Amino acid sequence: MSHVFHRHLNQFYPVAVRGDGPYLIDADGRRYLDASGGAAVSCLGHSDADVVEAIREQVGKLAYAHTSFFTNEPMEDLADFLIDKAPAGLASVYFVSGGSEAVEAALKLARQYFIEIGQPQRKHVIARRQSYHGNTLGALATGGNAWRRQQFEPLLIEVSHVSPCYAYREQQTGETPEQMGERLAQELENDIVRLGAENVMAFVAEPVVGATLGAVPPVPGYFQRIREICDRYGVLLILDEVMCGMGRTGTLFAAEQEGISADLVTIAKGLGAGYQPIGATLVSERIRHAIAEGSGLFQHGHTYIGHATACAAALAVQRAIESRDLLARVRWLGDGLERRLVQRFGGHPHIGDIRGRGLFQGLEFVADRDDKSPFAPELKLHARIKRAAMAEGLMCYPMGGTLDGRRGDHVLLAPPFILDDSHLDELVEKLGRAVDSALDSLQ
Repeated sequence: MSHVFHRHLNQFYPVAVRGDGPYLIDADGRRYLDASGGAAVSCLGHSDADVVEAIREQVGKLAYAHTSFFTNEPMEDLADFLIDKAPAGLASVYFVSGGSEAVEAALKLARQYFIEIGQPQRKHVIARRQSYHGNTLGALATGGNAWRRQQFEPLLIEVSHVSPCYAYREQQTGETPEQMGERLAQELENDIVRLGAENVMAFVAEPVVGATLGAVPPVPGYFQRIREICDRYGVLLILDEVMCGMGRTGTLFAAEQEGISADLVTIAKGLGAGYQPIGATLVSERIRHAIAEGSGLFQHGHTYIGHATACAAALAVQRAIESRDLLARVRWLGDGLERRLVQRFGGHPHIGDIRGRGLFQGLEFVADRDDKSPFAPELKLHARIKRAAMAEGLMCYPMGGTLDGRRGDHVLLAPPFILDDSHLDELVEKLGRAVDSALDSLQ
């Protein structure tokens, strides 16, 4: 018996022993094409020599120095790099060890900002149903993933949740995408007014929704209206780019494609590409200024924030993405992946929607395409697909509860940025066989 407390205590896990580009290799020598980057993490694959060398070099000089005593060069350089590339208005970076920590930091920064400027009554957070912002208690409360929240509800702060921007399910008959975006923005405004605008602290959203919905992009103009409403009522806009950011959708920051900036932006996953644990919260100039001119101290902290080795790894990852022009490659590969998915699954009787941006694509499964009815949750189609895909030598990211936390199934694809055409062919071929096998098992 393993002494590891695994995610699932009754499941067998193959032992990963080596990485080779976009493949992971287990102890039996079996190769798995990583079509999901683990969880949209491994954007450079699993054996990037430049990143490995950067880690070796940094450990040889300085592995770690606690940030209550020192800053360090990799942390300063990585912050400079990110702010140079970030949307307008973002001025500082608070480094953490992962996405949940980044969201927790953003929530605390938002709260402290309002205390610093003399508005301590602002405490309410608004987010969206069918969102996911992390597994720590503040992040879990903010997220709208009903299944993940359910057993921990008594421990969670109260957060208001409005409708997701989910065109496949939420767009009304006769409604244009722009009209849908306007309606959803109005719903947010109505909720702000209901809570009392003077009491609302922040609105939190993923620019492209990841794990819970499966690569759902916003309709045109939605986020511009959201930004306007937040500004009108003095509400901070927190964009969670933990999964969709750092080049995953074809631009370094997903919000670039919406033509907006945010007050706080959370990133992780593709920031360090899995070579070291790291995340970050990007902070606007006005929030930084308010705290700097007020107490001067952000009342928060973790042992490993600004970890020198993690920052060196992340900087090497981001320099590789830039120097190899991988953002353009993401867009090209994304077009190729979407084309192949449509060709293979566009007429499939049990796939209702194919969606996404760049190398962030999703397939939603339905029992009936005409009425969009989902498969019965008891069938656990998503789990069957994952097992079948692993048997094919393919890693993908299936999830259940797409509609409401209980019903619905989808598969999320978020492969490394280093694929070529042959990998795309292999991915779609293996996924097709896995989907067919999983559906056949329902008979």
